[in-house]
Amino acid sequence: MEAGEELGHEMRVIDYLKCHMNIATHRPSIYLGDEELKDYDAVIPRIGASHTFFGTAVVRQFEMMGVFPLNESVAISRSRDKLRSVQLLARKGVGLPVTSFAHDPKATQHLIKTCGGAPIVVKLLEGTQGVGVVLAETAKAAESVIEAFRGLNANIMAQEFIKEAGGADIRCLVVGGKVVAAMKRQGKEGEFRSNLHRGGSATVIKITPEERSTAVRAAGVMGLNVAGVDLLRSNHGPVIMEVNSSPGLEGIETATNKNVAATIIKFLETDAKEGKTKTRGKG
Repeated sequence: MEAGEELGHEMRVIDYLKCHMNIATHRPSIYLGDEELKDYDAVIPRIGASHTFFGTAVVRQFEMMGVFPLNESVAISRSRDKLRSVQLLARKGVGLPVTSFAHDPKATQHLIKTCGGAPIVVKLLEGTQGVGVVLAETAKAAESVIEAFRGLNANIMAQEFIKEAGGADIRCLVVGGKVVAAMKRQGKEGEFRSNLHRGGSATVIKITPEERSTAVRAAGVMGLNVAGVDLLRSNHGPVIMEVNSSPGLEGIETATNKNVAATIIKFLETDAKEGKTKTRGKG
């Protein structure tokens, strides 16, 4: 908001959970209480992971009204589905940790074996910000964790553990097909997850051309104009951990001393055209 106002734009924060939609054939509209939300040039979706379904419906409604979204509804849904995003990235040849997925409880051994044996990382598909991510250091522990999640009817996937990353990952912030800022996040002692709110620390880092192109390609595969791409340095090059459609800006702006928010507003200034959404009319 501050960045937009400093650049001369009229900005407004709308609580999307308080919106309701009139899904009319010829005149789709969105209301906040009794007020109809209209005459907006662009929207910047900041959708909480637990409200992806409703949040993307609101973004989609804005798209139907011809309002330009910073990230499109389909792209947000794609990136939020961990399994779908991994499958799409794999299809396009983007570097990934070895990943396996199964439904049958009898396939637990195959899951572990596919990932190269213990230690492996077990992830809840619905998890976010490092919640629901478990490092199983032995095959027995992996079996126990997978069985526990399965007992809760949770969807999980297993990934190889990139030991050489040493509990650190790289967050690249991609805006309009360019990496505009990058930081290294280091997990605290004894913690393999590097999320900043878990006590991780952030430092500015110079990324390699391969890491830069991997981050840009990953955001492109998801269809995101703005994305926080998390990657690990593995023995076989950069591998993607996650592509985040609503990346936090405070941590990376503080670490890199770059005004990422202003870069995002400038992207909207040049790219926001009415009805320009690629996925308009598609599910």
